[in-house]
Amino acid sequence: MTHRSFLRGLVASVSLVLVSGVGAAPVQTESGAVEGITLPGGIRAWMGVPFAAPPVRELRWRAPQPAAKWHGVFHADRAAPMCLQALRSRTMNHYFGNEGISEDCLYLNIWSPPTGERMPVIVWVYGGGFNVGSASMANYSGAGLASDGVVRVNIAYRVGALGFLAHPELTRESGYSGSGNYGLMDQIAALRWIQHNIAAFGGDPGNVTIAGQSAGSSSVSLLQASPEARGLFHRVVGMSGSPFGEPMSVAPLAQGEAAGLELQRALGAKSIEDLRDIAGDRILASPVQRPAIVIDGKYVAGTPREVFASHRHSDVPVMLGFTRDETFRPLGSIGSVADYEAAVRRNFPQTADALIKAYAAADLASAQRAATDMGRDASVGLSMFNWASAQREFGKAPAFAYFFTRRQPYAPGITFIDHDPATAGAYHTVEVPYFLRSRESLNLFRQTRNWEPVDVSLEENAAQALLTFARDGRPRVPRVADWPAFDPQRPRMLEFGPEVRMIDWPNAAALPLLRGGAPAERPAATGRPRD
Repeated sequence: MTHRSFLRGLVASVSLVLVSGVGAAPVQTESGAVEGITLPGGIRAWMGVPFAAPPVRELRWRAPQPAAKWHGVFHADRAAPMCLQALRSRTMNHYFGNEGISEDCLYLNIWSPPTGERMPVIVWVYGGGFNVGSASMANYSGAGLASDGVVRVNIAYRVGALGFLAHPELTRESGYSGSGNYGLMDQIAALRWIQHNIAAFGGDPGNVTIAGQSAGSSSVSLLQASPEARGLFHRVVGMSGSPFGEPMSVAPLAQGEAAGLELQRALGAKSIEDLRDIAGDRILASPVQRPAIVIDGKYVAGTPREVFASHRHSDVPVMLGFTRDETFRPLGSIGSVADYEAAVRRNFPQTADALIKAYAAADLASAQRAATDMGRDASVGLSMFNWASAQREFGKAPAFAYFFTRRQPYAPGITFIDHDPATAGAYHTVEVPYFLRSRESLNLFRQTRNWEPVDVSLEENAAQALLTFARDGRPRVPRVADWPAFDPQRPRMLEFGPEVRMIDWPNAAALPLLRGGAPAERPAATGRPRD
């Protein structure tokens, strides 16, 4: 562990996250004893536990290898560096902290109650467009849910070109005629580590829920479809991200290999070995784009729908949803009803008339609302609907859907680099601190939000939905008698907003129009989300 010790000493001086607490008794893992800390309130935490060997030098762009065994006690008292990523991209999410960065980054964080055995395990996979992200962001703290009697784990995975590069030479050396998806392999390796070791931390390896938001949500959906991940988890939670269409889909291997060759040419390298010798920050600085996920034949065996249709997916309960005001397909600037209608005709020429009728607008405010709704439904909404539909059509386990509509209560005068609080609405990522109970871990929240009684209640409802789902595969909230499983003939969702209630899936009958098809035949709506 000499390399790790040196790295920790180096990055501690550049804002590596330290954790305040007192020592906890060592826990035995397959690699050796791990000593954590006890946080105020009694929650035990182990930060920066290695689950794989550092993917550096000759291990760059290879499947993760087992972590080296050690003698003595490993002190897991501080967060490990996040995986190497372009710092300029971190303005995309104002929850990012100031963790160090390194290619040596395959570590996980664990939170557990003071006592207990065989508790449900909730594993968090971070988002960030497969280009950025950290397992140690305060927004992803596991201490809140651990106080409710579960073991929480955050896992790290390689991002950007270092995590998802496909290349013909990598395909030849892999042994399975595929390449790319190394970040997904990291997630699978972490889940295997959890199966072998989590019981020592009080967790039940037979009751593991994987959850993620944005690219983390797409990740857990891909894990549900991956043959390599079968048996490693028992429930799935996806928040605003899915590979079942926009905003993300999987690409053919040849497309990924072509992008890998383009990157090689851009960096003046002659081979993949030359690329392994180039500094990681130079690779990430390249403007060459590459598909995030490719069909490699092993970890990604086909498009998700193909895998589900052939019944090769993990048929486990699913809870999924999205937020009211997020969109990955903006229609453009809307200054009038005429602007709105022109934008619809420009973006959806084949079904424009029907869409304008389905998303009706009578004035500027309703036109802007309709444009946001249509852009959301054409991207994240449709992809989540497709995921739920595939689970219903090809699986036996139920899927449950939610819709998050609460706008966080910003303090007056607050501004952010990445969004305007006055117009952000229920933005992408807004639901995370409610479901994870991470608000108290965010100093940022205490400075920028005035949490209101409705937010305290909403946090309790969201957290209980996740906790009950993790315990037995059926989410429940205190004030809703029944949360029905998803049914595409009458899709229903639980709205998390100023009220917590069941509603019809917003604009579900119009979703086929966003694919260029005809509107669905469905019963009349009995409820709608709040504006």
